[in-house]
Amino acid sequence: MVSENEEQTYNVKKYRTPDGVPADIVMFTLTKRERKTVTKTLPLRELKVMLVKRKKWPCAGMWALPGGFCQEDESIYDAATRELKEETGVDGGHLEYLGVYSKPGRDPRGWIISHAFFALVEEWMLEHRQASDDAGEVGLFTLQEALEELELAFDHHDIITDAYLRIQQQMLQTTIARQFLPHHFTLSELYQVIQTVVPEFKEPNFIRKITSTRSRQGILKEVRDEAGNPVSSNQYSQRPAQLYMFTDHEPLLSIYT
Repeated sequence: MVSENEEQTYNVKKYRTPDGVPADIVMFTLTKRERKTVTKTLPLRELKVMLVKRKKWPCAGMWALPGGFCQEDESIYDAATRELKEETGVDGGHLEYLGVYSKPGRDPRGWIISHAFFALVEEWMLEHRQASDDAGEVGLFTLQEALEELELAFDHHDIITDAYLRIQQQMLQTTIARQFLPHHFTLSELYQVIQTVVPEFKEPNFIRKITSTRSRQGILKEVRDEAGNPVSSNQYSQRPAQLYMFTDHEPLLSIYT
């Protein structure tokens, strides 16, 4: 227990504080583009990340993650939520903490320690995205474009790389795929979403395993109408396919492999 004397003699000026603590957000979405084919088939999906083009020093003209400095009267999570809304016009979605980035010299403005987050949002939420006063443009880029073709500001290349690895892990170990799917979906749609985020994922017996393995039971349930009859869809297939929905159950083990 701190004594009254210790509290009175404590000098906060003895310790230097950072020059700023920003929240940076890696925001992912899956874009969907219909194929031009005679037969019904699943649309083409691509994983993309949202970036903003900086207007001011430092790194003016470079693409960067949306974000900004945390204020004294808010938590770092509140700062991430606020900055996401201010810089992109996006409100809501799945926002999760990624990690802290504090390498000396990462920002020419001084001792800047960044807390990074990642967000998963449906494509329709980005239809009316807009740039704030601090950003010249807002754009969606594939991971290849962002990591291999663009010169990114600060250490945002490292942050995006780490975020991508994180969502790949979660895609195989949790039900995070629900963020990229409609409320009701077919198992073929679920498989495509997983494989879009994790291209190496291959499971020829996916439908049988996801509906029968004991460790995965309870994460999905069939969609049924008011009379209790199964509901199916032939939107992306010639034959009707059963529709499913996620439950609130989250398994402790990997659910797809």
